[in-house]
Amino acid sequence: MADLFNKQAEKYAEARPTYPAELFDFIASKTPRHDLVWDVGTGNGQAAVQLAEIYKNVVATDVSRQQLNLARKLPNIRYVHTPGSRSLYELHIDVAPPDSVDLVTAAQALHWFGLPLFYEQVRSVLRKPDGIIAAWSYLEPTVDPAVDAVFSSLYNWSKPYWAPQRKIVDDRYQDLEFPFEPVQGEPSTGPFDFFTEKKMNLSLFLKYIRSWSAYQTAKEKGVEMLPDETVADFRKVWGSDGEEVKTVRFPIFLMIGKVGVNLVDAGN
Repeated sequence: MADLFNKQAEKYAEARPTYPAELFDFIASKTPRHDLVWDVGTGNGQAAVQLAEIYKNVVATDVSRQQLNLARKLPNIRYVHTPGSRSLYELHIDVAPPDSVDLVTAAQALHWFGLPLFYEQVRSVLRKPDGIIAAWSYLEPTVDPAVDAVFSSLYNWSKPYWAPQRKIVDDRYQDLEFPFEPVQGEPSTGPFDFFTEKKMNLSLFLKYIRSWSAYQTAKEKGVEMLPDETVADFRKVWGSDGEEVKTVRFPIFLMIGKVGVNLVDAGN
């Protein structure tokens, strides 16, 4: 997984959207305590920085050292490079001891994990029975009908270059195993809908496309996903020679659950 993002880490940090306050407010409202978060697959720390405004301490881990090097450093965030899989013993030393974490988060990351091991780790470190796991991802963006038509054509053409995990995102995690109980006040574990927006000119929008893992995969196969003619198509529909700043809207879906008493028993 790390190799897919290492080579475009700077583009990822600049071009990807941040997450809305409403998302974190909802998650925080379901978390009985706000002492410690484990943010898994933190990347460049986008979610960790926002979580650090609500929770006392955040441990943010990632397999990509290049991504972590671009993360914003704050006194209450501890970044940990975690290459490869971790045993529970290593996890308890490097990340958090058993039964100590109030919230585990995975932003734009859950679909990359080996889920049986990851869920075992989650059950181990979460406080029982009300520790929370929250995992979210965003879908492809919308701008306006003209731009969306060019983008949709490119996205459909790009599908052979995406890892199989991308379809899990496109399907909104609905077929992904998520063995947790609904949080208080909710009938299910989701998905729950949110959205975020980012102001972009065409140059930044194209940089977002170049931050795709699929773009890197295509490039390594000798395929340019944004040839001159495609850039020209975008420039034509964007208007103002691409300099106009447009609002780019990213739909977000959230899965959220608690470890629960029954799941604790099942994990023992």
